[in-house]
Amino acid sequence: MALTTSEIDAAAARLHQAEKTRVQIRQLSQDYPGISIADAYAIQKAWIGIKVAGGRIVRGHKIGLTSKAMQSALNIDEPDSGVLLDDMFFADGGLVPTDRFIGLRIEAELAFVMKHRLSGPSCTMFDVLNATDFVTPALEILDTRIERVDPATKAARKIFDTIADNAANAGIVLGGRPMRPLDTDLRWVGAMVHRNGQLEETGLAAGVLNHPATSVAWLANKIAPHGLALEPGQVVLAGSFIRPIEVKKGDTIQADYGPWGTVSCYFA
Repeated sequence: MALTTSEIDAAAARLHQAEKTRVQIRQLSQDYPGISIADAYAIQKAWIGIKVAGGRIVRGHKIGLTSKAMQSALNIDEPDSGVLLDDMFFADGGLVPTDRFIGLRIEAELAFVMKHRLSGPSCTMFDVLNATDFVTPALEILDTRIERVDPATKAARKIFDTIADNAANAGIVLGGRPMRPLDTDLRWVGAMVHRNGQLEETGLAAGVLNHPATSVAWLANKIAPHGLALEPGQVVLAGSFIRPIEVKKGDTIQADYGPWGTVSCYFA
């Protein structure tokens, strides 16, 4: 049975409080065993609504769980998505204040910056490439306002928890050399990601649904029934092509995209 409006609003308020106090809440999938994907997105929407009412501005979207391995681990067959807000953007080579977050991880991705409005329901990767102004290397900063493992049951977070938690998004760093979407075979854009000078992960953007533009098309189609579209100037994180890297205060992360430059940040 679907969650009630009051249950959705209460869960959103708890997530908001968890972020502000840096104290994780219990898994929503434990509190609401009957929770659905639709419920989880409703909670996410309510939480974003709280932030927007407080002065935040929507700057784009993120797509997660785009690899087959991650989908299999969570027993799902499609990605998830979250919302990017103005206070999530950090400068390339800049400082990320760790005291704002709970349990940080980082991923390497490609970010699409939209030139034209893009709406579903029948959007294809070609529509994405035509509607995109440029694509640029990016780092996504992940946080979790919900416990990863329930202390009592030892159950791991489920997809419902991740979606409600704004798909675990907390920040974004754009950098490197922007590229026009048709000038490069985006599948072959790769990154070597270093933490404190040590190589941690490598990957190719083809790991994102075989082509990162396919991921953006999925999002445009997914949000269309809700009357939403990807708007000009919005940033869309297409999904990670590396495993998440745990980071802590004092760490420097640099992702080397070869001919497309580097993007980095320091966790202060």
